[in-house]
Amino acid sequence: MSVIYLMIPAALLLAALGVGAFIIAAKKGQFDDLDTPALRAVFDDDETPPDRQSETSNLTNKDA
Repeated sequence: MSVIYLMIPAALLLAALGVGAFIIAAKKGQFDDLDTPALRAVFDDDETPPDRQSETSNLTNKDA
């Protein structure tokens, strides 16, 4: 029974650390774009994903 007095505060401390790490990661923008990293594996390196083509064409037009 005395081990429960040690395990409950330890569990609460670990839970607080997990929640704190999640809040810090969310504030730093770790969960903002969940689709683009998955799409990078689908496209070849020399191809540009469709949502990024307009940005790339604008950059190449400025250089010309």
